[in-house]
Amino acid sequence: MNNQKLSELAVSNNQNVADLVCLSHLRWDFVYQRPQHLMSRFARRQRVFFVEEPIFTDDPTKLEINRREDNLWVVVPHISHSDRETRNVEEIQRELLNKLFDEQQIKQFILWFYTPMAMSFASHLQAGVTIYDCMDELSAFNFASPELLENEQKLFKKADLVFTGGQSLYEAKKAQHKRVFAFPSSIDVEHFLKARAITIEPEDQQNIAHPRFGYCGVIDERIDLALLDNAADLRPEWQFIMIGPVVKINDQDLPRRANIHYLGGKNYQELPGFMAGWEVALMPFAINESTKFISPTKTPEYLAAGKPVVSTPVRDVVRVYGENNLVHIASTADEFVAACEKALRENASERIAKADEFLAKNSWDKTWSEMQKLILESAGEGIKLASA
Repeated sequence: MNNQKLSELAVSNNQNVADLVCLSHLRWDFVYQRPQHLMSRFARRQRVFFVEEPIFTDDPTKLEINRREDNLWVVVPHISHSDRETRNVEEIQRELLNKLFDEQQIKQFILWFYTPMAMSFASHLQAGVTIYDCMDELSAFNFASPELLENEQKLFKKADLVFTGGQSLYEAKKAQHKRVFAFPSSIDVEHFLKARAITIEPEDQQNIAHPRFGYCGVIDERIDLALLDNAADLRPEWQFIMIGPVVKINDQDLPRRANIHYLGGKNYQELPGFMAGWEVALMPFAINESTKFISPTKTPEYLAAGKPVVSTPVRDVVRVYGENNLVHIASTADEFVAACEKALRENASERIAKADEFLAKNSWDKTWSEMQKLILESAGEGIKLASA
């Protein structure tokens, strides 16, 4: 445990404001997405402890705490292999979580779940407000725990509020809790607007020929690798750029062609620089159980960057963006290539003006503010929360 008293580092004049404890299946430094956007905004006004899943190590069991920004602290349980072999992991996590609360004097707090699996070690915590931010249907992902759905039902009973990461997910969850609210993927417009003015190429992209068709995000079972392979085969003169970590799929299963370029994961700050050099932005998602409820954050990010977008028919993309003619929708490799060709020919100024009008109504600041209002309404007596 970091010896520094984090309780002394509360936001100025807000020492009595409730802390926020977030239990996440995603790591803070993995891909900058919904949890990072929201938690960083809460951390401007109150202490936020972002608790990750454990790391198993040969070293002694401990909690590692590191400051990221403002009043946000990333908490990583390190559990020794010897403890793991002789004790219940959930019991160890519960003890470490209790230790965090004791040492950092967390008394008034909001409890925020991203994973129902955290119920196995955090169900005993009594928060002023408990929130389940259901950003994905995790039970549909590869290697999902068979206990996930059971834990989710327990979480529905515990939660005061349920937020969903998209409209389709809202429709799937609304009957399971009395206070479910849809908050689809939002956008930090100013950050991605930078792509429209950037002229200096990132070093690992500058020698790739044009035209370029780019994707950024996690590369996992949600990506239609066969479609990517076939599209690259149909247009060998086009360059397909894939940015992001490869997760839960074997490296040898990735299609390998001279015109497909895997550039690895990139920092959030770097993304506009890569997008600036693309002709078309892609969302080549597979249509399967893992994508049934997704509302990709990258859709508005691509639009803010000023890029035409081609996507497979993910339901929330079709309903929000396709039907408003903001994104080209294509199912097969042939259709995908045809949609890309259409995107290359379209009037850029008209497309950008229409996208900007849509994006003006959307921001992570607005999403955070609306969430905060619901939290204030749900707060128990005696708990002080930061105002929106």
